[in-house]
Amino acid sequence: MTVSDRELAELLNLRLRHVVLMLRQAGADQPITSQQLSVLGSLEHGPRRMTELAAEHGVRLPTMTAQINRLERDGLVERGRDGADARVVTARLTAAGRGQLAAGRARRIDFLAGRFAVLTDEERAAVAAALPALDKLFASP
Repeated sequence: MTVSDRELAELLNLRLRHVVLMLRQAGADQPITSQQLSVLGSLEHGPRRMTELAAEHGVRLPTMTAQINRLERDGLVERGRDGADARVVTARLTAAGRGQLAAGRARRIDFLAGRFAVLTDEERAAVAAALPALDKLFASP
């Protein structure tokens, strides 16, 4: 069966929606939301400008500011200033934020590993074989 690029995009879009909803439901009882966990992941490799975070997450600056406010209130991030331009606000992970990120990832991985356990060896191999194509598909242009 050959599908067009548009049909494949529709099929993948539906599957991605299911994955996102499944992971949100799996973490619904956790202390931070999946969106907050995603922001913490964006800060994993060092401080980031607020404008960069907003662009990466596809939200406006005021929305990201509100998200960082909540994470800062909970002690998971700290605000700072850019060394090259003191007008620029940055955010960075705290030790508590790093711990929350690690715990959230571990929960997601445990959840997904449990879901993979119901697949056959061939189905798991098919998922693994698709990963390089997904990496290429999702790479920044």
